[in-house]
Order: sequence, then C-alpha cells, then structure tokens
Amino acid sequence: MTQIELRGVQKFFGAVQVIKDMNLTIADSEFIVMLGQSGCGKTTTLRAIGGLETIDEGDILIDGKPVQHLKAADRDIAMVFQSFSLYPHMSVYENIAFPLRATRMSRGDIDTAVRNIAGVLRITDLLGRKPSALSGGDMQRVAIGRALVRKPKAMLMDEPIGALDAKLREAMRAEIKRLHVKQGSTTIYVTHDQIEAMALADRIVVMHEGVLQQVGTPEEVYTYPANLFVAQFVGSPVMNIAPATVSEEAGAARVRLGESGEAFAFPRELLGRLNGHAAGGGLTLGIRPEGVEVRHEAAEGFLPVEAHIIEPLGSYDIVDLRAGDQMLRARTRAGFVPRAGERVYARLDPTQAHFFDTPSGKSLGVRL
Repeated sequence: MTQIELRGVQKFFGAVQVIKDMNLTIADSEFIVMLGQSGCGKTTTLRAIGGLETIDEGDILIDGKPVQHLKAADRDIAMVFQSFSLYPHMSVYENIAFPLRATRMSRGDIDTAVRNIAGVLRITDLLGRKPSALSGGDMQRVAIGRALVRKPKAMLMDEPIGALDAKLREAMRAEIKRLHVKQGSTTIYVTHDQIEAMALADRIVVMHEGVLQQVGTPEEVYTYPANLFVAQFVGSPVMNIAPATVSEEAGAARVRLGESGEAFAFPRELLGRLNGHAAGGGLTLGIRPEGVEVRHEAAEGFLPVEAHIIEPLGSYDIVDLRAGDQMLRARTRAGFVPRAGERVYARLDPTQAHFFDTPSGKSLGVRL
C-alpha cells in the first residue's frame, strides 16, 4: 500500500509563495493528475514529493510516515521527466538495468526484471538498440521502464509526453493508462493539458497561483466546476462566461446576458435558488458550447442570433453566435450553420447552466 499525503505544505522562492497551504491525500494505486497553467506550482509540488525541493512548512507523508526531511534517494519514488535523459552510450537493456546494478542485484535477477518490464512496455525487440536509433515514443517508454524496473512505491511524472507530436501523444496517453492499470502503482502526473488530464486521471487536482482550486474525478471537475477558473480552464472549447441579471417575467425567470439584447427563459425555480444573487453586478453565468442549442426556425424559448465565426472540426462545428453585446460559442453538427452572417435561433439549456458569484468567482452550486 502506498498512500501519499500533503498536510499544510508551504513553499517559498524568496518572497514569492509558490505552494499555499496544500492539503491533499492520494490513495494507494490512484492515478492523480495535477493540472494548471505554467507557474501555478504543480511541478514544484511534484518535486517536493519526490525530494528534489525542500518545503518551508507542513508535512509530506508516504504510508503515514513523514518524509520531508529525507533525501530523494531514501523515499523510494521514481520520476519521469519531459526530457528522456537516457544514457546515449548504453543500449536500451543497459539503460533499464542501470538502477538495478546500483543495488548490487544479481545478474540473473537483473535480466529477469529488465525483460519483464520490457514485455510490459512492449519494447523487448528494442533492448539491443541505442537511444539514437529510437523514436520519441520508444525513448519515453525506455525512460518509464527505467523508473518502474525497481518497483518504486510511487511514480511521479512531469509532463512526460510534452515533447512528442500530437499523434504520438495520443498513443502514449493510452500506453500510460494501460501501464497504470497493469502495474497498479500510485501515480502523480503533472500537465498543463486538460485533455491529458481528462483522459488519464482517476482524480484531477486543479491548481492556480499555488492554490489548490478543486479536486475531483474528470466528470466532477467538468460538470461541477468549483469556480470560474476551473470552469474556463477545463473543457475544450472553453465554457461561455458572461455577466448576467435575472428577473421574473410572465411567471418565469429571465436571464439577460450583458447589458443589451433579449433575455433567455429559465424555469421560475431559478429565482429562489439564486438566494439573492439575481440583482445585477454580482452574477456570472457559465454554459458549455454543448449547452447552447441552435436551430434554423423560430421556436418558443429560442432567440434570434447571428453566426459570426464557424470552426469546422470534422465531426462537429464550433459556431460563435452574437447575442446582443455577448458572444456565445455553440457546438453543432458539421455544416449545420452553412456560413458566417447566417441568422439562426439559440436557446440556453437550463440544466447545463452554471451560476457564479462574480466578486469571488465561486460557484453558487445552482443546477436545475
């Protein structure tokens, strides 16, 4: 069992605080992805767990034992970085075997361990090659194999596929997930790519400016963002965000985006759930492009809008719609809106709408 826990971890670089009161528990065999922009503190947190950075306050525990005072070599944790860092003069076999030779393991046991991990990574036929004869994906497999061969308590990965091209990144994502399922090792993976995070994680840890913003499964983080930062950082294309005012008209709630244009109809129960945030100036509405419904004919609840920009993405289009002084992005089937300037009709799906407190950015937790 390998559980990792951070309790009140603080880290400063001079006067700049890069980790602010981090509290996080990672379960045995869990795949955690730390997600955030460059400079948000995710890599520093990873390096602190691995022993490559000291912390100024707090505790880091592995299996219940504090390790913040231990050297990296004494924590029994393996790390894989974006740079492959393979020994160019050694074969693949020797690169993977290197950490085992340092432990004075017998030659026979080393051979068994290397060939077992090579089989798991499907690189057995590459064992005799030098790194210069490998593709980027194969070099990353070797780097992962070298980390896994000594069966560490946990695996830490810092943007390990960031240097690969898009097609290879997709293949390596699947490979890393397959490997995790097969090995069952506790894994912490750092990335700024929310697609990687959604595809790989058991739980996502979203960070911003050193502060943990939200922890949850990919579905929870996508469907129930805790604040405006998470709402706009997770999801592609990003969530529509607009200032909103809510009023009661003709027995229903009306949500007006911005300061001009008509208001979208919502169920009346929204008024009670907003708990005093309906007045202007303090409310922000968020809705993902798939929550903006578009049709060609006028219908009840649909307002006239103008197509502004169309992004064809193969199986679907992303269409920018001008509604009063606001732009809304909608996801439609390919070719549904034939050209920019087209007049269509749009509706906001109330069940997919999010409401945030504008000053704090926090979600109000209102879902219909």
